[in-house]
Amino acid sequence: MGGEKAPERVIIVLHRPIPEDVQAEIRHKFADAEVSFYNSELGVPVPPDHLSQHPILRESDIHVTTSSGIHGPPIAEWTVMNWLVSSRKYAETYEAQKAHQWQNKNGDVGGFHDQVGKRVGILGYGSIGRQIARVSQALGMTVHAYTASPRPTPESRHDHGYIVPGTGDPDGSIPASWHHGTDRESIRKFLAVGLDHLVISLPLTPQTTYLLSEEEITILSENSHHHASKPYVTNISRGKVIDQKALVDALHSGVLGGAALDVTDPEPLPEDDPLWDAPNVQISPHISSRGKEYIPRSLDILKVNLGRLAKGEPLINDYKRDKGY
Repeated sequence: MGGEKAPERVIIVLHRPIPEDVQAEIRHKFADAEVSFYNSELGVPVPPDHLSQHPILRESDIHVTTSSGIHGPPIAEWTVMNWLVSSRKYAETYEAQKAHQWQNKNGDVGGFHDQVGKRVGILGYGSIGRQIARVSQALGMTVHAYTASPRPTPESRHDHGYIVPGTGDPDGSIPASWHHGTDRESIRKFLAVGLDHLVISLPLTPQTTYLLSEEEITILSENSHHHASKPYVTNISRGKVIDQKALVDALHSGVLGGAALDVTDPEPLPEDDPLWDAPNVQISPHISSRGKEYIPRSLDILKVNLGRLAKGEPLINDYKRDKGY
C-alpha cells in the first residue's frame, strides 16, 4: 500500500460552467488522473483574460503556457465566411429571401467575384495566420506572410507550437514570400507588395497599438493587386491595432473595398459608434474563435505538456515574458 503512487490531479478552472459532455471528454483524456472542475460561479476566482501585469508573470518564473494553436480552425472559417459573404453578396440574397423575392437578373454578374488568383497578406503568421493561409491556398489564393523576426531558412519557418492535427502550415511552405520587421517602415513595405486582402492576426503589444493608421491604409490601397477593386481588411487581432477612425473614413471614401471585424475599439462597440454604419463592413462581437472544440483542444495542450514535464522536455506554447505572448 505504502508504495502506491497517488494519482496526478488535474484542476480545471474556468469563468463559466463546463457542459457535462465536455467534462466527460476531459475525464477520458486524463483517465489516469483525478480531475476536478471549478468556475467563478462557485466562488473560485478566475484571473482576467489579459494577464500581462499579473504578479505570476511579472514576479515569478513559474511556467505559464498559452492556448496558441487551437484558434486557427474556427477563426479561419470565420475569416473565409466573411470574404464569401462579401464577394457573393450573400446579405442581399438573404434579404431577398426574407422578402420572398426571386432576384435573378439574367446576365448581370452583379459585382460577384471569387477568390482565385487573389493575393492575401497575413500580418502575423502564427497558428491562426497559418490556418487562414491553408484555407486561402485551397481557394486558389497566393499567400504572403509577415512576421516580427526574420525567417530566412526552411527550418526557421516551421511552426513549433501546438498544431491541431490536419491544420495550419507546419513547415511554413505555403507563403509565396516572407517579410519581417517590427518598425513601421517594414510594415509599409509589406503593405505595398500588392494585396487584395490584408488579414491582421498580430498580438496587441505597445509596438502594435495603432499600427495601421491613415497612412498605412493609403499605402495598402494605392498598391492594391487589382486596381479595379480595393483591398479588403480582416481583423481578428485586437481593435486597437487599427486606427478605427481612419478605417471608417477609408470605408466611406472607397479607399478600402470592405472590412470584416471580429474586434473593435472599444468593446463592446457603443450603439452610436460610426463604425456600425460604415459601408461594406461586417462586424461580430469577438466570437470568431468560439466552438465546442475550444476547451478539449486547450486540454490537449495540457496533456502534451504533462508528458513533456515527465520526460524533462521543453514545454510547447511556453509564455515568453520578454515578448508579452
